[in-house]
Amino acid sequence: MIRLGVNVDHVATLRQARRIDTPDPVQAALLAERGGADGITVHLREDRRHIQERDVELLRERVRTKLNLEMAVTEEMVRLAERFRPDDACFVPERREELTTEGGLDVVAHRARIKEAVKRFQAHGIRVSLFIDPERSQIEASREAGAHGVEIHTGRYCDASGDKTRELEQVAAAAALAHRLGLEVHGGHGLNYQNVLPIARIPEIVELNIGHSIVARAVMVGMERAVGEMKQILRTARE
Repeated sequence: MIRLGVNVDHVATLRQARRIDTPDPVQAALLAERGGADGITVHLREDRRHIQERDVELLRERVRTKLNLEMAVTEEMVRLAERFRPDDACFVPERREELTTEGGLDVVAHRARIKEAVKRFQAHGIRVSLFIDPERSQIEASREAGAHGVEIHTGRYCDASGDKTRELEQVAAAAALAHRLGLEVHGGHGLNYQNVLPIARIPEIVELNIGHSIVARAVMVGMERAVGEMKQILRTARE
C-alpha cells in the first residue's frame, strides 16, 4: 500500500505564534504514528519560522517509523542533516518571502551542488529525494545527480480549477518516467482529503507527504483520527 508521510510543520507554526512550548510538533508526530503514519516529515527552514533544531533532535530520538527532513541545499543545512542523521532527506527550493514551498527544485541549474550534497548524505546512509516539478528534464537531472528518488510537486494539480485531467496526466507521466529511470517516486504539496485519491491511484507513486490538510483536520478531530481518515482514503486507492 502507498505510504503516508505526515508533515507536522504547521503544529510548530501555531506554537511559534506565541513563542511558547505548545502545541508540541514532537507529540503531534507520535500521535500521527499512532494514527497510522508511515513516516514523519519536517522542513527545517533557514529562517526557522516553524520547526526548530531542537524539534529535529527530539524527533530523531523518538520517531519510530522514519524521519524525513526537508531542507534547502545549503552548506548550513547539509551540515545540520549530517549531524541529525534523518532516515530520508528531501531537497526543496526555499525563498524567505514565500508562505510555503512554491514550485520544484531546479536540479538542472544546480546539478553539481546537489550531486555533491547527495554524495555526502549517501556516506551517512541517508536516502535523498528531490522535490521537483513534473518535467522530464528535472527527472533526468535528478537521476544524474544520484538521488534515491524524487518527490513530484503536485501543486499544479491541486491548484487547478475545474477539470484537472491535464495536470493529473503530467504527474502520472512524470511518475512513470522516474520509475523507469530507477528512481523511487513520492508526491506532495497541496494534497487534501478531497483531491488525493487520483494521485494515490498512480501506480508508480509509493509515498505521499501531506501536512497542512491533516493538521487542519486534526484541529477539529485530533491527530490520530485525522491521520487514520487519510490512511483509509489511501487504502481505497490500491484496492
